[in-house]
Amino acid sequence: MKKLCTAGMLLIAISAKLPAWAQWSGPKEKITEKKEIKYGPITPAHRTDEAMERFRDYGLGQFIHWGIYAIPGNEWEGVSARNGAAASEWIRSWRGPRAPKDWTKTYDNLYKQFDPKDFDAKRWAKQAKDMGAKYVIFTTKHHDGFAMWPTKYSDYNIRHTPYKKDIVKEIVDAYDAEGIDVYLYFSILEWNNPDYMSSEPKTEEEKRKSARFLAYTRNQLLELLENYPSIKGFWFDGTWDRSWVQAAEFTYNLEKELRAQHPGLIIGSRFRNDEYGKRHFDSNGNLLGDYEQGWERKLPQDYSWLNGNDWDAVMTIPPNGWGYMKDWSGLYIKDTNDLLDMLMHCVSMNGNFVLNFGPDGQGNMHPGEDRLAKEIGEWMTVNSEAVYGVRYIDLPLSKYGYYTKKESKLYLTVFNRPVNNRIRIAIQKDAEAVPVDAKLLGDAAVLTLTHADMGLDRDKNTYYDVQLPADFKADKPFVIKMTLGTAKSRAERLMDAKM
Repeated sequence: MKKLCTAGMLLIAISAKLPAWAQWSGPKEKITEKKEIKYGPITPAHRTDEAMERFRDYGLGQFIHWGIYAIPGNEWEGVSARNGAAASEWIRSWRGPRAPKDWTKTYDNLYKQFDPKDFDAKRWAKQAKDMGAKYVIFTTKHHDGFAMWPTKYSDYNIRHTPYKKDIVKEIVDAYDAEGIDVYLYFSILEWNNPDYMSSEPKTEEEKRKSARFLAYTRNQLLELLENYPSIKGFWFDGTWDRSWVQAAEFTYNLEKELRAQHPGLIIGSRFRNDEYGKRHFDSNGNLLGDYEQGWERKLPQDYSWLNGNDWDAVMTIPPNGWGYMKDWSGLYIKDTNDLLDMLMHCVSMNGNFVLNFGPDGQGNMHPGEDRLAKEIGEWMTVNSEAVYGVRYIDLPLSKYGYYTKKESKLYLTVFNRPVNNRIRIAIQKDAEAVPVDAKLLGDAAVLTLTHADMGLDRDKNTYYDVQLPADFKADKPFVIKMTLGTAKSRAERLMDAKM
């Protein structure tokens, strides 16, 4: 026990030294002392323009991590990430005694083999459409620095592979054709670039290198906007190194330039920091960007943690498996019910759920990804009404699943079915609108709905019971759709016992 206490105290001490917002594991730090900030938010909080409202309505998205790291597939010469190699999309950074000889040089020449003969952007877009995705985030350039479009500003790009064609254009065109909005992932950090440095530049030579790199980054981002004007936003990564953090004035002006070139552009909170080095949120706690981008493989446990901000959660299927992983054996692989639970968790708190896919070097999704996409799509075909365009509703938490709301309609997605087939809905006694009818999505039959005034002492809630048919069968979560209206009966006010 003493060892456990010591370990716990150490963890608390370490956490206390981390920067604000670093853990994304609870309520955000309350700012008590306001600072004067030059490089704070550029766009207003809680934007109400058409582009941002569209973002709020997505519900479900797709992430695609694809690049030359798909060729190793999370392993090399029989050594996988579980035995010493770095994770798939990080594998170029592999170091240590088990790393292959001259590994960096080997990796940096893999682009000469990149020729995905099975790649069909239209097939991917059709799969995403059938799954129910409303937006896609596609990796234009990961930390290795390899560009999936024929950039004018680097030779390390798709044009110099055997494939040669502009993959980013193929993705944008195919997903646009399916009515799926496209966002572009872009890593600032670039291992392959000799001008990139992680530390803050000190010497004159380092400052010249840093200036060249910043100009190069600006050029590539403006190039992407020029080449693919239909995109809706950027999803940034690799912005934690001191070389980027210290360039607050530059990044502030760059964001302004990007937004001026593309009105309505949506940018997450990872892009930049204020002059004090605060990322995601400035030193006064204000969101830097249009939505919270810190929910990576994690979910908020309470709506209050979000402070009303827009957000999305990006999620892998294997644990931390973003790029292609040849071997899924021995790992917990999230199943359809896991993913649907996370989806409804997100949309019940005004967030979007973005599921990651890591195609192989030939342009095929992992067979497990194909199966999950099909199963999610089958569920969405029946139940998407409870996912798209819905909002949080302030109701007591349900032990059965998740509530969402759209205008006068209340949805309860049931994951935990009661043994008596009676779904009990708790509503505050002073609520102006209560359930007045109920049905199952995908079924026209009206369900029996009764007011159950339980009369619990000092209970602030009253209850409405929805009775499921005795012969109703479901092997997946199901959705009860209710209409909210004026209560037909009120909770009785009975004499309280004197104590």
